Amino acid sequence: MDRKVTLGITRDLFDADGKLDIPGPGLELLNEIPEIEYRMFDQFLPEVTAKQVQGCDMVISAAARWTKHSLAGNDQLIALLYTGVGYDHIDVKALTDAGTLFCFAPGAVRRPMACTIITFILALAMKLMAKDKITRQGRWAEQNDYRGEGLMGKTLGSIGVGNIGHELFVLAKPFGMRHLGCDPYIKQADVDDVGVQLVDMDTLLAESDFVSISVPLNEETCHLVGAQELHKMKSTAYLISTSRGPVVDEAALTEALQQGWIQGAGLDVFEQEPVDPNNPILGMDNVVVSPHSLCHTDEYYKLAWSGKLQQAAQILRGEIPEAVVNKEVLETSAFQTKFKRFQTP
Repeated sequence: MDRKVTLGITRDLFDADGKLDIPGPGLELLNEIPEIEYRMFDQFLPEVTAKQVQGCDMVISAAARWTKHSLAGNDQLIALLYTGVGYDHIDVKALTDAGTLFCFAPGAVRRPMACTIITFILALAMKLMAKDKITRQGRWAEQNDYRGEGLMGKTLGSIGVGNIGHELFVLAKPFGMRHLGCDPYIKQADVDDVGVQLVDMDTLLAESDFVSISVPLNEETCHLVGAQELHKMKSTAYLISTSRGPVVDEAALTEALQQGWIQGAGLDVFEQEPVDPNNPILGMDNVVVSPHSLCHTDEYYKLAWSGKLQQAAQILRGEIPEAVVNKEVLETSAFQTKFKRFQTP
């Protein structure tokens, strides 16, 4: 190209002082791509506006919502580079219609999200939150009331055994648990390396001591786990939800926890976020919660940021990154017209 490429970065990736809020070298890595100049969006808005995107060839984005209005009148934006994997807040069809690549970050979240699930499993099994509480309150003598549970011989089930679910079983292998998986898009051969037995969802719910959910939110998975599914679980089992809040019917889960249908839950996501302070789940001793951010470690941020810059560099070289969600856009004339600018010697 005969000019520098403009990389927009949404405001939620910066702190209040305008400093990139990511561990590591951050913006210094852009020095390795001299063809790029970056521009921080002037403010964080719930929905990205067409004015903010104007003049950008690519945009790195995190929590901001993208709709068709974000892309109105835009024939320049070739790629939206998203730092996560769950993209229910992004209108992928609108991006495709605009001839814009949508690249996400499966590699960045794989290990951090698997660690998040393992953290919940250990915290729940060892009664960590209850033991923390009685220790701080000087209730040392009550320690025998909160004995933990060993994992050896227990059954770990994952609804969804793709990127994150597979990594979960990699990390869980030393615990000596039985591994069950349920995923219509996965074949048995895909999970043989981590000792997973693929079963139907009813079997997984009935036989697992820990049920983890690692699926995207869409029409098929909204309220995938409701009262009927919770009733199928063991009364001694735990549910771990880390994908998106609406995948679980929260009203049904609240009743399940109150009535003892299941023993407890680990929740990083809620149907309403930020969660209502009056949500009854927050007052339950058999639940461990976090604010949709347990995987936000230095490892995640470094991998996400470096991965986005790598994708930008690939496009600059006239290459298509691997992690493209809307592969159908590659055949559109709108995208091909934009991409020719990066393929010109």
